[in-house]
Amino acid sequence: MAREELTRLTGNGNGTCGDEDCPNVYRTPSGTLVVQGSVSKAFAPPSGEALVEIPEEVLKEAARALGW
Repeated sequence: MAREELTRLTGNGNGTCGDEDCPNVYRTPSGTLVVQGSVSKAFAPPSGEALVEIPEEVLKEAARALGW
């Protein structure tokens, strides 16, 4: 899936974030969420999965964008 197919829910371009370099939350056309963040090494996830870390405020911003 290309980035252009996703709806960016966080990171309005203000502050220190650029277009692609921040932790962010995206919504896919099917309604699932994609999270961009720093890779976490908290534990080893199953094959084909990954762990990322994002600031709490990023997830709150995504929830506000979705009207939750």
